[in-house]
Amino acid sequence: MIDEFAKRNLHGRLRRDRAALLWKLDGLSEYDARRPLTATGTNLLGLVKHVATVEARYFGEVFDRPSPEPLPRWQDHDGGDQWAAEGETRDQIIGFYRRTWEHSDATISKLPLDAPGHVPWWREPAPNTNLFAVMVHVLGETIRHAGHADILREGLDGRTGMRAEHEQRIDDEARAAYCAKIEQAARGARGADRG
Repeated sequence: MIDEFAKRNLHGRLRRDRAALLWKLDGLSEYDARRPLTATGTNLLGLVKHVATVEARYFGEVFDRPSPEPLPRWQDHDGGDQWAAEGETRDQIIGFYRRTWEHSDATISKLPLDAPGHVPWWREPAPNTNLFAVMVHVLGETIRHAGHADILREGLDGRTGMRAEHEQRIDDEARAAYCAKIEQAARGARGADRG
């Protein structure tokens, strides 16, 4: 009974956070969806592509249920899953992510939480694992990158929130006052560094 409860809740959270990540692309130009927004090149469409690839690997080959999508060998990882090539469309990447969901959801539905899996690229924890551990891992990856997407999107146009129905837009004057208050607190604390 607890296994089904845990599986249902982890799977529900994964579904929610997948949608949150995709929502961060809504309304963006092709350029803004793709352009590097950090010194390391992190970009919104690349986050979606990366999370799709991670999920395809973990719920695919780890359980001997290879993804129907073509994936490069994990040994050949070169960072190409973290950005969109000029010839790749947003629709192609989103489509890949949605098809990955279908395959992952089928794996999750078919297997019990203690189903054994093998993650050859893991050293620690050990490469032998189970569906429960992989669900927790993939959920963590999805949440982490959805958080990155939150910050990147806020920096682009101020859009915040986890889903469209939770979207928050703070007016510029209120936002500036709030940031000034935080800046003042930071400057005040900086004096403690000298003391």
